[in-house]
Amino acid sequence: MTTRTLALTAAGIVAMTAALSGAAHAQSRDQIRAVGSSTVFPFTTAVAEAFGKGGKFKTPVIESTGTGGGLKLFCAGVGPQHPDVANASRRIKKSEVEQCAANGVTQITELKIGYDGIALAYSKAAPHVDLTTEVLWKALAKEVPVGGKMVANPYKKWSDIDAKLPNKDIEVLGPPPTSGTRDSFNELVMLEGCKKVREVKDLVADEKAREKACLSIREDGGYVEAGENDNLIVQKLTANPDSFGVFGYSYIEQNRDKLQSAKMDGVELTPENVADGKYEVARSLFVYVKTAHAGVIPGIREFIAEYTAEKAFGEDGYLADKGLIPLPKAERDAARAAASNLAPLQL
Repeated sequence: MTTRTLALTAAGIVAMTAALSGAAHAQSRDQIRAVGSSTVFPFTTAVAEAFGKGGKFKTPVIESTGTGGGLKLFCAGVGPQHPDVANASRRIKKSEVEQCAANGVTQITELKIGYDGIALAYSKAAPHVDLTTEVLWKALAKEVPVGGKMVANPYKKWSDIDAKLPNKDIEVLGPPPTSGTRDSFNELVMLEGCKKVREVKDLVADEKAREKACLSIREDGGYVEAGENDNLIVQKLTANPDSFGVFGYSYIEQNRDKLQSAKMDGVELTPENVADGKYEVARSLFVYVKTAHAGVIPGIREFIAEYTAEKAFGEDGYLADKGLIPLPKAERDAARAAASNLAPLQL
């Protein structure tokens, strides 16, 4: 991808600051506001609570809107009526950066906070099961190859795909299209699993058409969009031991008494396996800061300092206790330096 540095001219910065300052006087706000990913939500909430306890600034307001929805709000404009921070369970897209710029949000600071493994979780009351990305694709794809052609997914039970799997109806509760977890699941499970089914390439020669086929999820009840509330998925999995749910590692970590996670392609979901790349269904997590709001909305630089402190996102930090998988020290140091200096985003 072409490297693009987002920056304003000196005159533009002055004009933007003046406009923002004027808006701040017209509609004052003395609390940081963050929106975005439900996966990153518990981490940013923990940082906000620690930040608020410092007593110098009010506790930030954190909303769980999903990555896509949060970035849409973040990119809508500059001024106190717009969020200062966007949590994201995937990296911001080029199209979102362009939408930001079109609305005057031309200064963005990126903070990579850590790693996350995507879990296929289920009730602890159910027998343990091992899955693969190929099996998951066959279970969830809208169309699959049967008898030399692509047909509407005929698999109703897991055992229809593999006799070793449970003789239970396929039901996977997962995030909606606005979710960064859904984007990552599509890329890491649906696309990668589809590539392992050789017949798909033989039957769908056109590359774009094949990618569309790989990413199209069934709509007959096998996959259930469960919204952005991951805690609700936890409740549903507990109530129905035959169903599975898709969400980040932290929700497994916080619900060990209720849930377990399927091995993926023979690898267990652990922080160590994610950090060293063995567990491949994993992604990086991000926080984006609207740089023009620094110095206008109180506490933004100090909030970044709290987030990037070793006591927070370090190996023994309180975010690790919440289920965040820390970056290696060299990456943490680089992330801290870039965010503290409000370095412009580069894509």
